[in-house]
Amino acid sequence: MWLTLWRTFGIVFFIVSSLPGCMPGHYERQLLNDLLKNYNTLERPIANESSAIVVKLGLTLQQIIDVDEKNQILTTNVWLNFEWTDHNLIWNESEYGGVADLRIPPKYLWTPDVLMYNSADEAFSSTYPTNVVVTSSGVCTHIPPGIFMSTCRIDITWYPFDDQKCEMKFGSWTYDLAKIDLQLQSQDGGDISGYIANGEWDLIAVPGKRNTLSYSCCPEVYVDVTFKIHIRRRTLYYFSNLIMPCVLISSMALLGFTLPPDSGEKLTLEITILLSLTVFMTVVAEKLPQVSDAIPLLATYFNCIMFMVASSVVLTVVVLNYHHRTPTTHTMPNWIKCVLLQWLPWILRMNRPGKKITWKTIMMSNKMREMELKERSSKSLLANVLDIDDDIRQIQAMGTGTPTGGARGTPSHNGGYPRLLGRSYEEGGPLMTPHSSFCFNNTRELQNILRELRHITNQMRSDEDDMEVILEWKFAAMVVDRFCLITFTLYTVVSSIVVLLSAPHVLIYND
Repeated sequence: MWLTLWRTFGIVFFIVSSLPGCMPGHYERQLLNDLLKNYNTLERPIANESSAIVVKLGLTLQQIIDVDEKNQILTTNVWLNFEWTDHNLIWNESEYGGVADLRIPPKYLWTPDVLMYNSADEAFSSTYPTNVVVTSSGVCTHIPPGIFMSTCRIDITWYPFDDQKCEMKFGSWTYDLAKIDLQLQSQDGGDISGYIANGEWDLIAVPGKRNTLSYSCCPEVYVDVTFKIHIRRRTLYYFSNLIMPCVLISSMALLGFTLPPDSGEKLTLEITILLSLTVFMTVVAEKLPQVSDAIPLLATYFNCIMFMVASSVVLTVVVLNYHHRTPTTHTMPNWIKCVLLQWLPWILRMNRPGKKITWKTIMMSNKMREMELKERSSKSLLANVLDIDDDIRQIQAMGTGTPTGGARGTPSHNGGYPRLLGRSYEEGGPLMTPHSSFCFNNTRELQNILRELRHITNQMRSDEDDMEVILEWKFAAMVVDRFCLITFTLYTVVSSIVVLLSAPHVLIYND
C-alpha cells in the first residue's frame, strides 16, 4: 500500500515538474540575471545612438482635488503613462520557460527624465516609483501615480460663472529632441474614463498637444507634451449662498420707501439694511479670489447693490427733510413745484385727495402763475411793498373823515361833505356835538372790530396757506419716495439680469 502511494506521488511530481513555467522563479530569476547583468542605467537604450528614442506619454486624470484661486495652484490626482522600447531588454520567451513580461523597479532601468515644468510642489516631482512592466519585445510601460500641484493662471473676470483652463506641461529635463522624441500617446488627450466628479468643478475636456521650442539657455530644440485641463465652476452653491441673499437684502431696502415718514423707523430700517449688507459683504470678501488682475463679476454685482442701498439711505434723508419742512423755515422753489408737484406726479400717476393732476391742470396752473407774475409786475413799487388795496383805503378814509369817492377836500358822490360834525365848516358852528361825538365813537369801535376781524381772517388765511405749503412739502416727499421705489426696483432687476446674462454661462443645476 505504501509502495503504491509513493509511486503515484512520484508520477504526479514528474508530470507537474515537466510542465513549462511550473518551476516558480527559476526562469524569471535567470532572465533577470541575464538582462541586468551588463545593463547600464545611464545608457540610452537605442540600437542606433544617432537616432532618438521614442517615448509616448499619456495622462489619466483621476480627480481634481483643489483649485486655489488666491495662490493660483491646481492640485490633481494624475496617473502618467510612459511607453518606450528598450533595445537592451529583448528576449526569447521559449528560452525562458515562456516568461512574457517582467516587473522591474525603475531604479534598475533607464527611464526618461520627464518632469512637469510648471510644478508648484516643493519636491517638484511627486510621482510614486512604481514598477516598470517590460515585455519580451522590449516595450516598457511605466505608470507612476502622483498628486500634482501645478501653477495655473486663474481668470476671475466671470467669477463665479467662470471657466478655467489649467495646463500641465511635461517634458524631458536634459534630453533634447535629437535624444528623446516625446510624443502624445493618444490624440484625444487625457483619459477621463475613471474621473471622480468634483463638487465645485465640472470637467469639460483634457486635450493634449505636442510642442517644440527652444529656450534662451540652450540652443537645442526641446519637445514637450502639454495637457490643458478645462474645468467649469458649478454655480448652485454661489447662487444660493451669495447671490440670493444679496438680492433679498436689496429688496428689503426697497421696502423702506413704502414706510410712512411719520412712523419714525424709516431711516432706522435703511441704516440697518446697510449695516447687514456690509457685514454680509465682509463674509463674502473672504470667499472671493484675492487677485488684482480683474474685478470678479460677483464683486461688481455686490458693488452695484451696495451703491443702491447707500443711495437709498441718502434719499431717505432727503424724503424726511422734505416731509418735515414748514413755511417758517423753507420756501418751496418754483422748480420743485414744477417737477415734484406737477410733472413727476403726472408721470407716476399720483393724485392728491380732491386734486387730480392732469395735463390740463398743469397747463392751467402754469398760466395762472404767469398771470400772477404779470399782475405783480404791473403794480407800482409802493403797492408791491405795502400791498395796498381799495378796501384798506376805504377804511382809512372812514377813519379820517375823508370821503370815499375821492381825496381829502373833494366833495363826495352825494354833492357835499359828510354831515358828521353837526354843522358845516361854512356855517361857522361848533366842530363837535353830542350826537356827532357818539357817531364818531361808534365809528372808531366799528373800525377796531373791522380791524380785528380782518386780522383774524388774515391769520386764518395765513394758517390755511401754511398748511397748504406743509401739505405740498409732504406730497413732494411722497413723490420722491414713489420715484425712488420704482427707480431702485428697476435698478435691482436690471442689474441682476445684466449680471446673469453677461456671464458666459449660467449653470445652476448640474447632472
